[in-house]
Amino acid sequence: MDINGVAAVVTGAASGLGAATAAALAEHGATVYGLDLPAAIEKADTGKVILRAADVTDPADVSAVLAEVEQASQPLRVVINCAGIGPSARVLSRKGPHDLDLFAKILHINVLGTFNVLRLAAEVISRTEPADEHGQRGVVVNTASVAAFEGQIGQVAYAASKGGVHALTLPAARDLAQYGIRVNTIAPGIVDTPMLATVSEEFRAALAESVPFPKRLATAEEFGALALSIVSQDYLNGETIRLDGALRMGPR
Repeated sequence: MDINGVAAVVTGAASGLGAATAAALAEHGATVYGLDLPAAIEKADTGKVILRAADVTDPADVSAVLAEVEQASQPLRVVINCAGIGPSARVLSRKGPHDLDLFAKILHINVLGTFNVLRLAAEVISRTEPADEHGQRGVVVNTASVAAFEGQIGQVAYAASKGGVHALTLPAARDLAQYGIRVNTIAPGIVDTPMLATVSEEFRAALAESVPFPKRLATAEEFGALALSIVSQDYLNGETIRLDGALRMGPR
């Protein structure tokens, strides 16, 4: 799929994976609408990306942005879901059992938020004219994590949420096939994002050493490049792709 001259929506676009992906799409000719929370947008450098305040779990917020996109001249072809959170807590600790509200919050944002954007964006994409003779209309790329497969101690809620994103990929692709919409997921390993900015260099070095090859942290730009590649590969559908340097997470 050629993204030059089309519209794209990226969630979590104010920083990290979302910001890098939104920038990559814009550099390749897409008109990019970036969704994030108001506080995050206030600190963001917009560049060529059109930032809009929206809570991905709120149907009204997401629908409002999608309505703006649909009223513009370019057809919506690409949606990249990067918004998510990753607090850690054990099932049982000295403080007691895992906080149920925290567990629900993580699933609410990571799974429900992803699905909310997916379902509403799919409706908008389905109303566009096919982009080619095969009836292709668009592609959605979601973000899981290697924690979906090897969740570590303290990641029970995060792993469950990212496992949910992985699990919905194939049935969503099957559901949306009749509309010419592909659905794929990226499962990144350890990525050098703002969330790691507060840790020590020693800890960062230890994380990098745990990666078989290349022995370094992934970059947000590499995530964005993979997202672009998925968009361009028309026969790639219903897949979860690991971006982890052959890393397999241990229990800690």
